[in-house]
Amino acid sequence: MEQNDIAVGLDIGTTKIVAMIGRKNDYGKMEIIGIGKAKSLGVHRGVVNNITQTIQSIQQAIQEAEADSGMKINDVVVGIAGQHIRSLQHSDYITRPNPDEVIDASDIETLCSQVHKLVMLPGEEIIHVLPQEFKVDGQAEIKEPIGMYGGRLEANFHVVVGQVSSIRNVGRCVKSAGLNVAAVTLEPLASANAVLSQEEKEAGVALVDIGGGTTDLAIFKDGIIRHTAVIPFGGGVITEDIKEGCSIIEKQAELLKVKFGSAWPGENKDNEIVSIPGLRGREPKEITLKNLSKIIHARVVEIIEQVYLEIKNYGHEEQKKKLIAGIVLTGGGAQLKHIKQLVEYITGMDTRIGYPNEHLAGDSDAETTSPVYATAVGLVLNSLEIIKKHPEKAAEEAVEEQLPLENAPSHEEGEEEVEEQGTVSQPRRTIFEKWFEKFKDFLDNAE
Repeated sequence: MEQNDIAVGLDIGTTKIVAMIGRKNDYGKMEIIGIGKAKSLGVHRGVVNNITQTIQSIQQAIQEAEADSGMKINDVVVGIAGQHIRSLQHSDYITRPNPDEVIDASDIETLCSQVHKLVMLPGEEIIHVLPQEFKVDGQAEIKEPIGMYGGRLEANFHVVVGQVSSIRNVGRCVKSAGLNVAAVTLEPLASANAVLSQEEKEAGVALVDIGGGTTDLAIFKDGIIRHTAVIPFGGGVITEDIKEGCSIIEKQAELLKVKFGSAWPGENKDNEIVSIPGLRGREPKEITLKNLSKIIHARVVEIIEQVYLEIKNYGHEEQKKKLIAGIVLTGGGAQLKHIKQLVEYITGMDTRIGYPNEHLAGDSDAETTSPVYATAVGLVLNSLEIIKKHPEKAAEEAVEEQLPLENAPSHEEGEEEVEEQGTVSQPRRTIFEKWFEKFKDFLDNAE
């Protein structure tokens, strides 16, 4: 099997690091051919705070995935998240020198690169510039302006911003683990790819990915990304609360949460008790499941209220911006018992649990279709998408494109080549690649 046909996603989370290898089968669905996971030790709330431990965890996950699939991994698509991520809306325009020529990819690229020059707060960098809707000579609500005539091209953008140092640290860890960064994707966008259907994105939906350290939010309406946010707490703080509230160690608290935890205290009877072994010859502790549920409930309510606040900030209460498809919960935290009912109760919005089986082959095992792997599946899908966009040249382009990226001195020539190829057939890829090459150059110079 060709190395080009496979894609690798690397999800660097707060509680676990997952490396997933996938390929497209004959029916266009994704087959998972290898998966490796390691405990994440050097990451706190989505941000790397111990380089050495993170590198070791990445290497462990990669080795496990390589052993599982019998393949050597070189290039990975990495997910970026963390409490430093924020997003903003921005409008910009260009006046075209010759209105008698049709709008092409280079015009959109000029407009996007203009947005990249926005002045950010010190230490921040733009991660994604996502065009939402275009206006040509005042004509609004155009989704694809290529091929149209016009003098003034205007667009609304969704701009995702993150801290330079945090992004650089993730890149450094991946490179030091002996891997090449093929692309970088915002994790809520990857999770959305894995669990949402196109109909939901059109109708309006909020994807809530409850991870260990952060809760990621992505809002779609009319098929376009409208709002992203990262809330700096997730399943880890629930475990922390159980640990403090019941005076037990973290390992026991995590087990309690997973096995007996519920987000709805009314579910448990007063006489339901679980016994926890004591430390070193001490008496075992008895904890009522009602108290356990109360502790979990209090923290989950706080997380959901933060999410709902972000949904309101987007403008969900306006008739035009209403999210008809409601909320989709995914990530490890979505497995908590009765969380769906609690979210519906607090927000009054339809809610479902998102499993990443929409794009997976039918014979995938139960473990990989769990909400825990939504981000990893989304990252692999993202990587396959990049391959799919140039199928006829997959082999030669894969080689050509990697050369200028790996040999930093020839970087500028590579950028020109990519632009020339891209302007004809792949407008979207060109914009992304141009940003990615800048990011790659930025990482290389950081050494």
